[in-house]
Amino acid sequence: MSTTSTFVQSKEAEGNGQDLFHRHIFVEGQGDSTDTTRSNSPIDAKLQTSKQNVLLLHAAREKYKLIEDHAIPTLIHNGEILVKVLAIGLNPIDWKAPAFNFGIPALPWINGRDFAGVVVQVSNESSRVRAGDIVLVPSTDYRDIRKAAFQEYAVATHYNAARIPSTTSINEAASLGVAFVASTLALGVSFGLDFSTISGGAKGPNLPQVLKNTDINEIPEDIREECFSSAPESERIQRGDWLAIWGASTTTGYITLQIAKLCGLKVICVADVARHGAKLLDAGADLLVDRHNTERAVEIIRGVTGGRLRFGLDIVGKDTAALLQNALFRSEDDGPQAHLLGLTGIPKEQDPRIHYHTVPIKLFHTSPAVGESMVTWLEGLLQTESIKLPEVVHAKGGLAGVNDALDILREGSVSGKRIVVGLDSQA
Repeated sequence: MSTTSTFVQSKEAEGNGQDLFHRHIFVEGQGDSTDTTRSNSPIDAKLQTSKQNVLLLHAAREKYKLIEDHAIPTLIHNGEILVKVLAIGLNPIDWKAPAFNFGIPALPWINGRDFAGVVVQVSNESSRVRAGDIVLVPSTDYRDIRKAAFQEYAVATHYNAARIPSTTSINEAASLGVAFVASTLALGVSFGLDFSTISGGAKGPNLPQVLKNTDINEIPEDIREECFSSAPESERIQRGDWLAIWGASTTTGYITLQIAKLCGLKVICVADVARHGAKLLDAGADLLVDRHNTERAVEIIRGVTGGRLRFGLDIVGKDTAALLQNALFRSEDDGPQAHLLGLTGIPKEQDPRIHYHTVPIKLFHTSPAVGESMVTWLEGLLQTESIKLPEVVHAKGGLAGVNDALDILREGSVSGKRIVVGLDSQA
């Protein structure tokens, strides 16, 4: 009996019946029956050999090398799932880590932060994610080599995997994860934005409230202050406040803009306006400021906000974070402070009247409550098409083509877009 496989829409049994997700269905014979057990799946037949292809980094400042007989990772902890990788979204960290020798726990190592694929094994049958689900996974737990994207099979936790709606491209979904996590934690934890105020099907979590109900001992010590003390209620960003994003054309900036608009914020986008202005306006930007004249950019921001801008998010680097710092309000009394978050660094010279933040990225994978609330919200945002996905550039060659694709990313010729490498024709 021959066995084939296909991707179909699957209506959820629970809820209102309107939730449709990609599913991988294993069809035997003439297609009269379905079976979602591992043993009958062509897509995970390689699991029987326990070997897979991976990209290994053997030394800093070297290219990744394709290895064809690496062990497939195994599930160790309850709540873990094994995913057959269908598409990999490339991030700047994928070339910067080996080039500048950071973010590499050991050598040799497997990197990669974003992927989408089909779940082929689960450790908890009662979890929201089941075998056969097509999911996107932001791999923020980079110290666990099993969870890296540059391999044919990767481990994730069910509370860090978002099921991909049938209306969403798998390749586009692979480009989204880490940017969404960074945006959501920056706005929701560091700035205290309440996503539950969004109306309709796009309503999200109130992350400060989720953290309030979380045992502080479950949160890593190095991010506790950011998680529990960064934005007292009186200081939190509210509907109608201004938010400035320096580097708004990046994927993280683009997603941040859209989430901010869903929550009723007024958003200033600093970017290359000639190249990216139309896209940012379409996503809801209230004001575009061109990045090429930085002094003038600061003047414009201060002028439009009357010098009262309290929230700034920089996605580019320490130098631009310092520029954005100059556009912020400085309180001369005990009133509300300004808040500056630097995704890749904060200014060397800091102002005591400004509260500085870094994204507590590891909160996503260390707190099941936070992770689950974020990925279920992402599923809702995708189902209701409440956010526009990044424009994707498709790279060929599978794992063997990743090095060439990273060279293109490094050159900067795909500014404002995401490169996605497909590992399966179904993606």
